[in-house]
Amino acid sequence: MAQNGWANAMLQPFATKTVKINVGFISTSIVILENGNLAIATENSTADATITISPSLALRLMAKDEAAKLQVVIEGDTHLAGEFAKVLTDIVWDYEEDLSKFIGEIAAYKFGSIARDTTKSVKETSVKLTEMLSEYWQEQMPLIAKKQHVEEFNTEVDALRADVARFEKKLAKLTQSVSQHPDLKGTAVDSTD
Repeated sequence: MAQNGWANAMLQPFATKTVKINVGFISTSIVILENGNLAIATENSTADATITISPSLALRLMAKDEAAKLQVVIEGDTHLAGEFAKVLTDIVWDYEEDLSKFIGEIAAYKFGSIARDTTKSVKETSVKLTEMLSEYWQEQMPLIAKKQHVEEFNTEVDALRADVARFEKKLAKLTQSVSQHPDLKGTAVDSTD
């Protein structure tokens, strides 16, 4: 928070409020201090807002997936939770600066470089794995239908629906014609013929 002074101003109106964050089995409560800083809340504090995120959703949020934001479950004071989520989303932590105080600037830079490369590699690998699984499930083990096949199926269903509608109209005309024709009244059609 010290590196992101703007966040304090956003959170100051919610001073003394508590936000509980649940990510999978991990749960923590955070209280907003008078100056807008954050602190771990006491165990007996009651949450004014609760934010629940599944572990897979947390990964999508870290990858900046905008659609994932809609799946976050918020209970209680939604305005508080919304502002708190904005702060968490937009906050930038220069961990290299903090780390340099303990291990030196060069080591902190090396660590940061390794972390950035690892994050980039994991993201690229995840995208490639997703594409590979999607292709496998479409081609080798069809659990997912291709868009083209779904469109063809829908076209065939529409054509069948139109054919059935035409058949029903012809059948209705034929039934009406049989019922109006004096020579055919009372004649039964043998279903075995």
